Amino acid sequence: MTPAVNTAKKAKINYQIHQYDHDPSSQSYGQEASDRLNVSADRVFKTLVASLDGKQLAVAVVPVSGQLNLKAFASALGAKKTKMADPKDVERSTGYVLGGVSPLGQKKKLKTVIDQSALNYETIYVSAGRRGLEIELSPKDLAGLQDAVFAPIAQKA
Repeated sequence: MTPAVNTAKKAKINYQIHQYDHDPSSQSYGQEASDRLNVSADRVFKTLVASLDGKQLAVAVVPVSGQLNLKAFASALGAKKTKMADPKDVERSTGYVLGGVSPLGQKKKLKTVIDQSALNYETIYVSAGRRGLEIELSPKDLAGLQDAVFAPIAQKA
């Protein structure tokens, strides 16, 4: 299993694994998960990594139906500015490949902000650590495992 699944298992939280055949030509991994699992794109969340003030990396968990508002994300973490992290830095820091980055089980625990819309659902879906594998869990359990905060960091795409 992946480090993300092992983290959930070790924490003894309620979760469910969902697997599907990943299409390598897919343009959007999150939208593909939503489509393949027949789950609203508002309930499937993508894991994005950004650089805060050029000094440290942080994780944003936002619905696939939206996009990250960098200003709101910076504000939620008390940073002046933020930009999307270099893909190589993301893979090095998290231990996951792009399209399979999970907020759980990363090599290095990063500050994490989950869009507050997650609280509208009993469970949400996030990557379980590889393309074609999602983990369904309570947003509050996710926040607890990551010491994450909830904030309005997403905007409609």
